[in-house]
Amino acid sequence: MRMRKKKNGEARIEACSQYLIREPGDIPASFLPCELEIGCGKGRFIVETAKANPGKRYIAVELITDALITALELAKAEKIPNVMFINANAKDLAAWFKNGDITVIYLNFSDPWQKSRHAKRRLTYRSFLSIYRELLQDGGKLCFKTDNRDLFDFSLEELKECGWRVEKVTNDLHSSEYNEGNIMTEYEKAFSEKGVPINRLEAYPS
Repeated sequence: MRMRKKKNGEARIEACSQYLIREPGDIPASFLPCELEIGCGKGRFIVETAKANPGKRYIAVELITDALITALELAKAEKIPNVMFINANAKDLAAWFKNGDITVIYLNFSDPWQKSRHAKRRLTYRSFLSIYRELLQDGGKLCFKTDNRDLFDFSLEELKECGWRVEKVTNDLHSSEYNEGNIMTEYEKAFSEKGVPINRLEAYPS
C-alpha cells in the first residue's frame, strides 16, 4: 500500500532535525558502533528498542521519506536520546558506515519482491549480505523477521550459500522460546492479530 503524502513534509523534518543524519560523514562519533535497522517504516520497533536499551545507540535507515517523517516525530515525542535516522537506500550503506561500525543489523518485514526477476532487490540477496558482512563488527549479527514464508525460505538458502551461520530459526516466533523480549513492529502487530505466524532467524557472517 502506497503511503499518503505527508503535508508540510520539509517543515516537519526540520522540526525533528536533531534526530536526522543528513549526509555521509555526519554520524556523531558517540553513536558508533551502533545497532542498525534497515527499513524502519514508521519507527515503532527502533524507538521501542532504543527506549528499552538506553545504554546502546541505534540508527535506522528508511528510503520512504513520508514513513521517515512519522518515525522522526515518534522519536521526538518519546524524547529518545539514543536513536537517529537516515533517509537513504540500503544499497548505499557503505557510503554512510565503515567496516565494524555496526554490531547488529535488523531487517523487519522487508519488501519481499515476490517476482523472481526482482530477487536482487530483496534485502537478503547476496549483494546486500556482502555489504552487511563488511560493516558488521566481529561477532556481529543479522536479525531477520518476516511474515512471508517464501522470502524467509529464500533468505535461509541465500545466507547458507554465502557462508553465514544461521541460528534461532523459527516459523512461529510468538509461540517459540525466542519470543521473550521481542519488540513488535507495526506490521508484526497487525499480522499477529490476524493469526499470521512470524518467521525469525539470527545469522552470523563467517
